Amino acid sequence: MSLQALSIGRFLIVDDEVSNVRLLERALAYAKSGPVVSTTDPRKALELLHSSKPDIVLLDLHMPYVDGFALIAQIKAALPPGEYLPILVLTADVTSETRQRALSKGAQDFLTKPLDPHEVLLRIGNLLETRFLHMELQRQNGALERLVAQRTGQLEDALNRLTSAQQQLVKQERLRALGMMASGVAHDFNNALTLVLGHGALLRPFFENDAPQAEGEKFRHLMAAAEDAAHVVTRLRDFYRPADQDELRVPVDVNLSIQQAIVLTAPRWRDRGRSGGAAVEIETQLAEVPTFVGHPPEFRDVLTNLIFNAIDAMPTGGKLRFTTACEEGLIIVKVSDTGVGMTEDEVSRCLEPFFTTKGALGTGLGLAAVYGFVQRYGGSLGIDTSKGHGACFTIKLPAAAALLPVAQGEAPPDKRALRVLVVDDQEMIREIIAEMLRVEGHTANPVEDGVAVLAALETRSWDLVISDQSMPGMTGAQIASEAVAAGVKVPFILLTGFGDEMRAQGGTPPGVDLLLSKPLTSNSLRNALETVFPAS
Repeated sequence: MSLQALSIGRFLIVDDEVSNVRLLERALAYAKSGPVVSTTDPRKALELLHSSKPDIVLLDLHMPYVDGFALIAQIKAALPPGEYLPILVLTADVTSETRQRALSKGAQDFLTKPLDPHEVLLRIGNLLETRFLHMELQRQNGALERLVAQRTGQLEDALNRLTSAQQQLVKQERLRALGMMASGVAHDFNNALTLVLGHGALLRPFFENDAPQAEGEKFRHLMAAAEDAAHVVTRLRDFYRPADQDELRVPVDVNLSIQQAIVLTAPRWRDRGRSGGAAVEIETQLAEVPTFVGHPPEFRDVLTNLIFNAIDAMPTGGKLRFTTACEEGLIIVKVSDTGVGMTEDEVSRCLEPFFTTKGALGTGLGLAAVYGFVQRYGGSLGIDTSKGHGACFTIKLPAAAALLPVAQGEAPPDKRALRVLVVDDQEMIREIIAEMLRVEGHTANPVEDGVAVLAALETRSWDLVISDQSMPGMTGAQIASEAVAAGVKVPFILLTGFGDEMRAQGGTPPGVDLLLSKPLTSNSLRNALETVFPAS
């Protein structure tokens, strides 16, 4: 018998005979037991059960008002699920039927009167040990369940993080594939735009000074559209690689960009109404806001994508509204429409590259480009929409701390006239670059390949070489390396549509002073010259 079990146990005695109660109380007192509560009225048993919370019940069977069998059933019904409370039946009824009935009702043990106190204490001790072991098992099970729940929660968190990381990795790989795919067409695309922008730069003085105002305005829109197109492929890299720290950015006029984007997209939204289709009405509520530092063509493209998305979301016509504001150093641009809106699932995926709800009519790149833009510039993109209730896109961008000089305009008065070798295997490209240099007051000699460059460097002194990278026979980087090997010291600008990839693979090639990305414009050429030949 465990004396410790008796000493810490709590007891409830239910017997209508006072003498039996006193006998049990004395036996328990002799064994130095825990608290004892007793009653001779079985009707009070349940109340005492709840108040004293015993570890064992000592119960007579044949009592007035409520017999022991009924009381066993009531006690079992009052116990919480899974709790083990032993009931020891003490009775003068010695029949086997009574014993079987008591045990079948839920009693754990059975003793017949007259009682042997020593045997009673032994039986009580065994039952208490069983109860305490059961309680300890429940505590351990509870601790184990809590531990399992904690570990399960940790595993679920780890799984969620892993799933999120995998999704992010898949997204990044998609974006990387998109950027690499775009770089494959960048060279030819930028060469064509170099011709457009180069000739446009040469024609600019005529349209700004001599052409009628209407034609001048159309020319400015044409040049803005060409500049926007020049950034299409370049922007795709921003999905998988951050911007270069030395990348040239200028103050962007937000309200002007919105107005330009509306004009540039007018053939799309205005002609729908004129042709008898669903009319789209555009409203603007533009507050005075500061600039942010970036690329105007990039921002115009963001706005253009949002306009086209809104038009597609309003097949039966509707209203598109632009609003601007500035709060706590953030420029806020809201673009809202009255279109079909998006479901929660569509909102959760709409920023993924290649995800579209337009079927074959959509590429799934518009909103991805918008998201890449705001991420790149440290901003945020909010989407407020529901199915059938339109959509509102909120772009927040950090305002410029101070205005930066716009990278355009006249060259410095004290600029130096340079003698420049221009190398490109395409005659139209090298001639337009040469003409752009001549307009700036420089001497330009166009040549078609590396052999001609090296020969020219041997026979005459030159201030600068501007060379295309991708050429048959000898690339621009190889020309620069050969010049260095030959001991020719001349500044070298490498003109390429793959400048971003070259930087990512190890930086500027040996012998090259500056990487200049295509398409080439008058401003980018002028800035490159000022970088290589800074004003004294």
